[in-house]
Amino acid sequence: MRCVIARFPFDLTKSGVLDTMKGVKPEPITGESVIIGRCHYPVKQVGEVITRQDRRDFTGGEVTRAMARLGFTCRNDHAPAPAAPPAPALTPLQNASAMLGSSEPLEV
Repeated sequence: MRCVIARFPFDLTKSGVLDTMKGVKPEPITGESVIIGRCHYPVKQVGEVITRQDRRDFTGGEVTRAMARLGFTCRNDHAPAPAAPPAPALTPLQNASAMLGSSEPLEV
């Protein structure tokens, strides 16, 4: 399959990518990833290995699109922000006081 990564055309095949990535140790994943064989690789690492270009020359989206078109599973593993702990139940007076910006709720 012909694809363009960092303004350069590449003829990629699924078997060619598998052979190229064979023996490459996966780096820690911090964002988008692609599953090649049984390993999860960061898309920037895959792009660097298969294109022999610097990671700053292409985007993760370019590599993700190319790998998805070849049939590899791509994931966007941005971890959701942790949920805020539930706020303690306030009385209506404390709630109104908090909404007005008081640092301490009024006591009755």
